[in-house]
Amino acid sequence: MERKLLAHFIDESFGGETLAYVRLGKDLEEYNEELNPDVDNKKNILGEVSFRHNGFQPQNEVTPYYPEPDSALSTKVMQIANERINGDGCHTTVVDVLLTETGTQLWAYREDVAVVPTSIGGGTDGVQAPFTIYRLGNRVAGTFNTSTNTFTPAAQSVQVPG
Repeated sequence: MERKLLAHFIDESFGGETLAYVRLGKDLEEYNEELNPDVDNKKNILGEVSFRHNGFQPQNEVTPYYPEPDSALSTKVMQIANERINGDGCHTTVVDVLLTETGTQLWAYREDVAVVPTSIGGGTDGVQAPFTIYRLGNRVAGTFNTSTNTFTPAAQSVQVPG
């Protein structure tokens, strides 16, 4: 499966009235979701091993990232960095989508995230403003229309009291 079939979209409106998902990846050589599992693996004096998995603290590194003057995402990343914005001012959503070679969607998940720039500068290639995407939870399965860049949550099953 080619890497281009795993797509990542970020809402560059950062909670605006109209969501505006754009695809990450044009300048990225690599983009992985580091799951950062929180696990404990201990051996007691009897030689028994206990294992406890406490969940994940996923994040993504967006680097290199070359801001573009006409990009709402670039404008927001630079604003967060220059004005030292934190908290809710960094929140938006990301949608991850896996497609087949024929364009059929295998899965799509939307999740709340915080975008935190890590530096501003760069070398002779141009100005860079790499950032980290911290996954905040509220992960929802659904479908993503790549023609309109819109996400639709999966229908929730409703349990009727019996």
